[in-house]
Amino acid sequence: MSNTLLTPTIIAREALMQLDNALVMANMVHRGYENEFTESVNGNKKGDTIRIRKPVQFTVRSGAVANVQDATESYTSITVDQQKGVDFKFASSDFSLNIEQFSERYIKPAMIQLANQVDVDLLSLYKDIPNWVGPSALGVIGAPVNSYADFAKAPERLDLMAVPTEQRMGVLSPSDHWGLLGNFTGLYINETAKTALEKAKLPPVGGVDLHMAQNVQTHTVGAHGGTPLVRGASQGSAHSSVKDTWTQTLATDGWTTNSGLKAGDVFTVSGVYDVNPVTKATLPHLKQFVVVSNVTTNTTSSNRTWIVISPPIITTGPYQTVSADVTNDTAIVYMGTASTGYAQNLVFKKEAFALAMVPMERPPGAVDVVSESYKGLSARMIPYYDGTNDVSNYRFDILYGKKTIDPRMATRLSGSA
Repeated sequence: MSNTLLTPTIIAREALMQLDNALVMANMVHRGYENEFTESVNGNKKGDTIRIRKPVQFTVRSGAVANVQDATESYTSITVDQQKGVDFKFASSDFSLNIEQFSERYIKPAMIQLANQVDVDLLSLYKDIPNWVGPSALGVIGAPVNSYADFAKAPERLDLMAVPTEQRMGVLSPSDHWGLLGNFTGLYINETAKTALEKAKLPPVGGVDLHMAQNVQTHTVGAHGGTPLVRGASQGSAHSSVKDTWTQTLATDGWTTNSGLKAGDVFTVSGVYDVNPVTKATLPHLKQFVVVSNVTTNTTSSNRTWIVISPPIITTGPYQTVSADVTNDTAIVYMGTASTGYAQNLVFKKEAFALAMVPMERPPGAVDVVSESYKGLSARMIPYYDGTNDVSNYRFDILYGKKTIDPRMATRLSGSA
């Protein structure tokens, strides 16, 4: 039986299916915003950025007297600004292959590379997450996740943060994946353990659907030094001033001059505890703050070093984040050892992160442009022929945006010391 002619449409469809098969993180996050980009308003497209409403929060009153609260809405946004692609070149003789041969030889390896890039971009969102659990003491971090007790700290933190238990996901680095898998060898061989041992795939653990991802990022803690302290009391923010950015600036001092604090670093402040976001009850652990952007410590501005942090310090009301405001000269304790790298395993609810992959426009002058969609993925393929060398060139492009929607719904995980 003769082979089906390999057309650009057939190649594009096969490429999308192979891309879907190779994705890990992208298939675990929220994908509900693609339609927002393709909808029109008065005949016009919305553009490359959409605004996303954050849930409104309230407090409960006691007694019969009404306590009317403002329903203050806040927003975040997601922008489709990541254009990634893979470019193919095929000799005319290659088109005699059937699609299975063609896919195995050319398409699948290319789509694995492209899928890896999408997953890397999504896993790099760990820098937005302030919660980082695992070490038995602050500043001691880096041992592998090799026991259920190690792993359980992550879903426990989600429980404390009032994160719903449905659709919790987890991604572990290869070392931590195999460290946790090895813990099953000491158990009697029930069906769960047998599946893990025989298929090298972890079953759900603690209500978390676990996956191994080679692209789990490594965070190298900034080269901090000195004895850092909060500089100035009562630095808390009003919700109205931080509701859209969910960041604020914290004044500090005591650092070694020219220390480097890095985006994604995490620290706590003595005496400032976390609160349950629903009940506002004080939790047993100190509030963790993440550094939003790189900072080089200095002695300017009256020896202050200003750090942009998230979440902001809000001490009262429906959006309260901490048990108490900071006080002057209280200690700042960093997570991890300076200049040391740690795998950033993630445990999260699906809605913590979002991926929006949208169809791309047809470029003016391009011929035989193919746009295909498959299971929420969209891609554009453009062929162009090199008659001198009798080869066909294909460019395969995707366009997407990534965003941390709700940092509270995720935690970073490392092993106990």
